[in-house]
Parts: sequence; C-alpha cells; structure tokens
Amino acid sequence: MIADNDIDALDSQQLRQALRAAQAQVAAKSELVASHERAVAFKQTVIDKLTHEMAVLKRLKFAATSERFSPEQKSLLEEAIDEDLEALAREVARLVPAKDSTDKRQPKRQALPANLPRREVRHEPENTRCSCVCELKRIGEDVAEKLDYTPGAFTVERHVRGKWACTQCRTLIQAPVPAHVIDKGLATAGLMAHVTVSKYIDHQPLYRQEQILGRAGYAVPRSTQAEWIGAIGVQLAPLVQAMREDLLSRRVLHADETPIAMLKPGLGKTHRAYLWSYCTTVWDDLNAVVFDFAESRAGRHARRFLGIDEDGSGGWRGTLICDDYSGYKQTMAAGVTEAGCMAHARRKFHELWVNHSSTLAEQALKLIGALYDIEREIKDLPVDERLRIRQLKSRPAADLLHAWLTANRQKVPDGTATAKAMDYSLKRWAALTRFIDDGELSIDNNRVENLIRPIALGRKNWLFAGSLRAGQRAAAIMSLLHTAKLNGHDPYRYLKDILERLPTQPDSRIRDLLPYRWQP
Repeated sequence: MIADNDIDALDSQQLRQALRAAQAQVAAKSELVASHERAVAFKQTVIDKLTHEMAVLKRLKFAATSERFSPEQKSLLEEAIDEDLEALAREVARLVPAKDSTDKRQPKRQALPANLPRREVRHEPENTRCSCVCELKRIGEDVAEKLDYTPGAFTVERHVRGKWACTQCRTLIQAPVPAHVIDKGLATAGLMAHVTVSKYIDHQPLYRQEQILGRAGYAVPRSTQAEWIGAIGVQLAPLVQAMREDLLSRRVLHADETPIAMLKPGLGKTHRAYLWSYCTTVWDDLNAVVFDFAESRAGRHARRFLGIDEDGSGGWRGTLICDDYSGYKQTMAAGVTEAGCMAHARRKFHELWVNHSSTLAEQALKLIGALYDIEREIKDLPVDERLRIRQLKSRPAADLLHAWLTANRQKVPDGTATAKAMDYSLKRWAALTRFIDDGELSIDNNRVENLIRPIALGRKNWLFAGSLRAGQRAAAIMSLLHTAKLNGHDPYRYLKDILERLPTQPDSRIRDLLPYRWQP
C-alpha cells in the first residue's frame, strides 16, 4: 500500500502498476467476500431445511391427529420422532456457531436415586504447582454423576474434579473431563451401547427397554433413550461412510434387499420401504456388510449406493452376486458384471418336489446337488486351486445339468410351474455358471441372505420404521454392529469402546474404529 504523500513522487508507469495492484487486491477481496456469502447462503439453506423438518416432526409429536394407532404403534412412532429430532438438532448445531450456555433453557435433571451403587472416577491435575512456582491448595471439587449400566444392574459414576488454587496469583486449576458423545449427558457410553444393541441386535423396542430398565432400578424414559440413539446415529455416520468406501474397493460383492414397513404419518398407514444389503464374499479378507435403507425397491437406489450416475457413468465396476430382480439390471447395463444365485434356481425345483413330489424336480435337485458337493470340497482351498477344480469338475457337472434342462424343457407344457422353474435356470444360465470361471465368486447369494435374516426378527418387533431418516439411521447402526459380529466381536463391547474413543479420535485415524480394524 502506497502512502498518500508518496503518490506525487510516482511517474505514470509506477502509477499504472500501483493501480493494477490495487485492482487485483480489490478483486481478490471481492471474490473472498462472495465465497463467504455463498457459504453462508448454503448453510442457511440447509438450516432452513432442517428447521422445517424439525417443525414437521414436532407437529406430529404434539399436535392432535386423527390417525388410529395401537398403543405399541404410537410408542414406536414417538421413539422414531424423538430420535429424528435429536439427530436434526445435532446437525443444526454443527452449522450454527455455539451460543452462550446461559441462553439455553435446559430442563432440570432429576437426581439419580441414592440407593444405586456409586463408583468414583477422580480427575486431578498432573501438576499442582502454578506458574509462580507456588504449591496449589485444594479448595473444593465439582461432581457430575452419570448413569451406568451392566446387564441386570445400574451403577452411578461420580466424576469428581478437584479444584486447586494458588492464593498468591489467584490461579485455579482443574483436570479436564474426557470428551463424551453427548456433552453433559446423563448416560455413560456403556449404558448408551446397551440401549442401542438391545434395540438393533436383540430387537427390543425402547418402550420395552423402559420397562426392563425399570425392573433393574431406574426406568429411563423412552424419549431419553431415543435422544441417545439419535445422537449416536449422527456420530457413527463417518464410520459407516468409510466402511462403504472400503466395500466399494472390492471386486466382488453380494447384494440383496428385504421389505421394511415405513410409516406415512400424514396418512395414518405404512408403505413398503426396503433395506438393501451389500457384503463381501466369504473368501474376502475384508469381512463387512453395509445396509442401505431406501423408500422403495427402485433400481436407482442400488445405482446410488454403488456410485453409478444417472447416465450410467462412474461408480463401482465389479461383479455383483444377486438374484434375478429387475432393479439390478440397470447396474449391469452400466458395466457391472452379473453373477447369479444357484440357490434361487434350486429353490424353485425344491418347492415342486416338496409340494407335488415331482420326479423331474427330484432329478434337477440331484444334478444341482453335484455342484454343491464340489463347492463343499473346495471351500477352504486357495482361489487358484478352487478355479482349477471348478474347471475340472464343476464344468462337466454344469454342462450335464444344462443338457438335462434343455432336453426336458421340450417335454413340459408352457405356463406350468415346472416350465417356469426350468426357464429361470436356462434364461440365466450364463450368470448362474459364472462362478465356474472365477475362483473369487460364490455359487449362490446365501451369504448376504443369511445376514438379512435377523432383520426379519427385528421387523416383527419394530413393526415399522418411523421415517426415512429413522430407517437410514437404523441401517447405519446395524451395519457397524453386524459387521462387528462378522468379525467375532461382541457388539456391546465394540460399540461401548468406540463411543468412548470417537469424540477424541483424529479424522486421520477414524478407520481404526471400523469393526474389521478395531483392537479392543
């Protein structure tokens, strides 16, 4: 910047240079201001959207409605709304600068029962000398109580923070309290992990857990439990995204989907949503499953998960083991290789044999069984050896099955159940037998179907997902807990540990908390 009294000393060339420099500075500042304005406008748009969602949820919770729900259904709806409200509040808090805590009107927490056992956790400074080298004196302490739970019993953690002061320089020192998933929350990581695992692994809705916890000595309101789960869902989101990225780095994946009822509160009824499941093969060194909740069975949801654009470009380009559902066909058109499920083909003949004692179905089952006998022999062999034996044994067995299907299909009338079973296999023959030429492929899709099976039990207990957001949160939490089980971990121990470590875990080391990398 040139001082005013120096301008007169400049010649015309120097003045032009100074003017250009000033114009460049103004342009740079203008661009910076415009960038900040765009960022503020984007944040405000997101805040307005989230605020509107919260207002809608609050109306659903508090306003009088004409829907006719059973007591259990009303309870589950309230749980889902409370979870959504807490999750939305935390997302808004990330966008809005923190305000003075004195402005917040928080309800006064009820004191924890005096009869519950207590365990003190003391936090004292490592150094009790202040900057003036004086010895500090302990002048008091702050005590915060958190409710903890071990299966069957409540305890109270008393966090005692001693206050140390220097009388000469008026210095006050206290040891910091470890960061927590819910700042100043009532529950320890252990209690929150217990509630979450009970809901998503043991299939216990929150209204039942309120009763169970009440018998253990303290009935935690279901609305409070719902707030915990809403907060946990937000905190775990980066882990699930990292797990999805790892999953999409594999060449072979299984995929399947199962229906889940999702509530339409404004209509007083539910509609069919879907939980899509993607997992690695049994031979992959990465042992993971990721669930993706979507409001329909449309194929665009599979393409979205795999990162494939609307025009078919980009995204994952491996081999997908799946059934014959048409929703996957557009992913194949985009360049994904299809591998079929022999178990689906076998199931159609098995139904004929059980229900109608069909001799043709019995013959088909024996021929398909020969392929499964070979798979049982080679399941523990290296990939190259599996491929060699498949070429040597499975190829002739598959050719015999194909010849049998072709010859007998000509003898079976069109439209019959037997004809449909044969047509299913013949029309998908290339996909059904692709495993013979690839040692990394499984003969069927049973692995992911077995991982979905526990969801059916949870579906009977939840009755429905309260909202799209609640379904997506449940899918994220179940992805981590079920992957922990796949890797031989106790879901409770795993979740408790990562909830304790997550608030202070650096972003660069977030993958250390993934179930297949976790060290207790």
